[in-house]
Amino acid sequence: MHGHAQNSSSIRFAVIGDFGKAGQPEADVASMVNNLNPDFIITTGDNNYDVGAATTIDENIGKYYSSFISPYVGSYGSGDTINRFFPCLGNHDWATTGAVPYLNYFSLPGNERYYDFVRGPVHFFAIDSDPNEPDGIDSSSVQAQWLKTALAGSTAIWKIVYMHHPPYSSSSVHGSTTTMQWPFKRWGASAVLAGHDHTYERLLKDSLIYIVNGLGGRSIYSFGTAIPESHVRFNDDYGAMIVVANSDSITFLFITRNYHIADRHTLHNLYSSSEPLPEKFSLKQNYPNPFNQGTTIRFDLPESGHVKISLFNELGQKVRILADDSYNVGENHVLVDMKGFSSGIYFYRMETKKYSKTKKMVYVK
Repeated sequence: MHGHAQNSSSIRFAVIGDFGKAGQPEADVASMVNNLNPDFIITTGDNNYDVGAATTIDENIGKYYSSFISPYVGSYGSGDTINRFFPCLGNHDWATTGAVPYLNYFSLPGNERYYDFVRGPVHFFAIDSDPNEPDGIDSSSVQAQWLKTALAGSTAIWKIVYMHHPPYSSSSVHGSTTTMQWPFKRWGASAVLAGHDHTYERLLKDSLIYIVNGLGGRSIYSFGTAIPESHVRFNDDYGAMIVVANSDSITFLFITRNYHIADRHTLHNLYSSSEPLPEKFSLKQNYPNPFNQGTTIRFDLPESGHVKISLFNELGQKVRILADDSYNVGENHVLVDMKGFSSGIYFYRMETKKYSKTKKMVYVK
């Protein structure tokens, strides 16, 4: 039984992008996503390669994700009783005139090209960033004004805007889409998700998180020179995002098809009273410990800043960097995968400008 979680205080959803090309990479990512059993899925576009045709849409989407779709009109199973699949349009979906196969295949809110819905503490806003959008795509368009008004009226703790064309990207193939650089921060967004470039990239602009998530199965693009907004870049393998949100925090994870955590980032609700912010730095004992697959290292930060966590063997030799990034105030965590390492005792050390602490962990294959 899937947890639909419309009114739950905590939700867990997947984000897949540039995925809709039947084949092994999409199958691998879909298997991973299905195994992690999210409450629902959103997409960052290009759901049906290569030309958004009616003849390919079910093989490219329903074959892998029919259990999330309702009403499901395809031939791969019976679908779900309520819809848990919320795509947005990409340029390949528009390649067939009027994006008719896409609009016929899905039953979505609003005008179906751009729309919003609420699940738990999150208000989602799906945007159509393609130039074919009848209501326009610049910041003064009918669509943009709809978003501005909807964001202003939202009472949700978290407001996620998602679309296909990335406002900011350092891929060598497409890069930033200046037309989509709307004033999302000023309008009240908590994060902006996109695809189009077949990479994973986390960026920060005006203190707002932007994520490019396009490694869902079609192909993998190279990176160009990193733009100033870029913080994390990954294009080693296909994968998808899992996002966990509650009233206190929202955590974005990018997970490869082999279950490697390539990135994680947590935003905290500074107005929440149910989870007091830490008053001092603290490095927690990893859990589980001892462990034979993966383990989690948690740490508290009384202020935002850069954190480095290094892994050492029994001889004191540094064998891996587990974290080297900027983290927000509050509790944070790093997921550790020891695949390829020998059993034994290891030490992990956390370092900030004001704090240093080392703890021991035991890995048993």
